[in-house]
Amino acid sequence: MAALHIDDDPALAHEHALAASRSAGRIAVVRETVAITAYAVGDFALALRELRTFRRISGRDDQIALMVDSERGVGRPDRALEVGRAVDRAALPTDVRVELAIAMSGARLDLGQPDRALQELDIPELDPDTAYPWSPGLFAARAAVLEELGDIDEAAKWQRRADVAEAAIGAVDADTETIEVDEIDEVEIDDEADGESEAGFDDEAGAVDEHVDDQDAAASVSADDSDADEAPASDREDGAEDRA
Repeated sequence: MAALHIDDDPALAHEHALAASRSAGRIAVVRETVAITAYAVGDFALALRELRTFRRISGRDDQIALMVDSERGVGRPDRALEVGRAVDRAALPTDVRVELAIAMSGARLDLGQPDRALQELDIPELDPDTAYPWSPGLFAARAAVLEELGDIDEAAKWQRRADVAEAAIGAVDADTETIEVDEIDEVEIDDEADGESEAGFDDEAGAVDEHVDDQDAAASVSADDSDADEAPASDREDGAEDRA
């Protein structure tokens, strides 16, 4: 529910995350969700606390950029830079590394260091000719820094690149969503398996009924019981194979 509402109603998403934390506060993804929703509603102090807990439980730096931004949110850009420099960037996933560069650039801007903010964005992932998932945010961040430096024309150029990249990524996402729907449609094959499984249960039930009828017969009681015991076992094996 937090993921469902995070974009359109962050406050409601945060309430769901807090409810989850009351029931499962020792689970890393729960504390991560509380942190993300707290950041979304502007509670940067809570976001920091939850991010530290998430990091301690999981041992991962997946949300290091959010930690840097949260330090900025509570008015500590110097501390934000320290947090960002403390991790091994080479060990981070590409998208996390890019997000960290953007956050570090923002901290430089907070300190009135636009030149160094631009340097923070000079990373190998800054490819103006290719749209990756992280490209729109990276291009837009560079445009903002260039604007701060007074290079309006270059800033406009990078902002256009950000817009083009975002449109390209959106088109790819739309294609991906279509593919996912097609895959879900293909799962209809499972209905046949369910039918076979139900048929196996019906066979088993019929075998049990035969067993009861055989027990009621007056002649050859022991022989009938033996035959009846074998039938359900065979049918149960068939039903198990169908279910498998």
